[in-house]
Amino acid sequence: MPLPPVLRAVVLVEGVSDREAVLAAARGLGRDLAAEGVDVVAMGGAHAVRRHLAAIGPGVRVAGLYDLAERDVVRRALGVPDPATAGFSACVADLEDELVRAVGTAGVEAAVAEHREAHALTTFRRQPAQRGRPADAQLRRFLGTTSGRKARYARALVERLEPAAYPPPLRSLLARV
Repeated sequence: MPLPPVLRAVVLVEGVSDREAVLAAARGLGRDLAAEGVDVVAMGGAHAVRRHLAAIGPGVRVAGLYDLAERDVVRRALGVPDPATAGFSACVADLEDELVRAVGTAGVEAAVAEHREAHALTTFRRQPAQRGRPADAQLRRFLGTTSGRKARYARALVERLEPAAYPPPLRSLLARV
């Protein structure tokens, strides 16, 4: 039985959907992060970053993704003025927002149809709170309305993209590990 790879890097991401997107993007690049000794950890939110950093042993590189609104939390936990200098990439709103922009409205709608949820999306868009909102905002909100949907679509949206079209924060993160 082969020995597991030595842990050489940890990627900290806010949630499960972010983890799924990172793993899917790595696969799209022909990489197996686990075999490379890279562990992708969903922290359960940016406010857990300090606790997760404390649990990482010496000699293990750290990188991560975070939502721009959480920049100060991440900056303080890392003890640096700019999280990018410590290998952390910011997503404008969140990674789902980055993916929706990269794939485009029509691409996200096609993914929704492929997952047999077009009717659910149509019903969602008819809700009073959604009427008049931009399509990309509706799609981002729709992705988070059912348990497990964000993770499923994070993976599906990354798989719709060529690696060169991955959102910049995702490309930057994978280049670092």
